[in-house]
Amino acid sequence: MQETEFSWYEVPEDVKQLLILAADNWENTSESEKYINQALAKTGNNIDVLISAYRYFYYKQNYQMALETAEKVQARVKETENLPDDWEKLKPVLIKRKEEQIIRLYLTSYAATGLILAILGKEEEAKEICNKVKEIDDKNDFGAGILFDVLTRPPEDDDE
Repeated sequence: MQETEFSWYEVPEDVKQLLILAADNWENTSESEKYINQALAKTGNNIDVLISAYRYFYYKQNYQMALETAEKVQARVKETENLPDDWEKLKPVLIKRKEEQIIRLYLTSYAATGLILAILGKEEEAKEICNKVKEIDDKNDFGAGILFDVLTRPPEDDDE
C-alpha cells in the first residue's frame, strides 16, 4: 500500500489532489486559487479543507478571504460542538474544554480572526477578540495576548 501525502485529511482523494495542485502551483496565484476554490466547493465546510484554505489565503495575503474562512472554521466548530453564541455562556465552556483539540481549533481560528482584523486596520474589533481569547488563554498559547499588547502599546516618542 502506498502511503499518500496528507493522509491525515479526511477528504476524498480528488479533493486531496486539488489541494496538492494548489500547493504545486503556488507561484501562479490565479491557478492555485482556482484549485483551492474547487476543493472548497466540493467539500462545503469540511474542517480540514477550511484550515488549508485559511492558510492559503493568509499566506497569499488575501486577508478578506482568510477572515471569511477563519469565521467559517469557527461556525463549523460551534455547529458540531453545539456551542452557544452568547460570549458569557460560551466563555465557561471554552475554559472548561480548552485542552480539547476541537476547542483549541476554535480558539486558534478566533485568535486568527483578531490578527486579520488588525492587519485590515480594524484595531478595535481586533482588541475585543484578543481580550476575549486572553480571558481563556492563561498560557498565551494562541498569541492573542501578544497581539493585544502590540495593539494597545502607546506610540513611541520619535522626538528624542
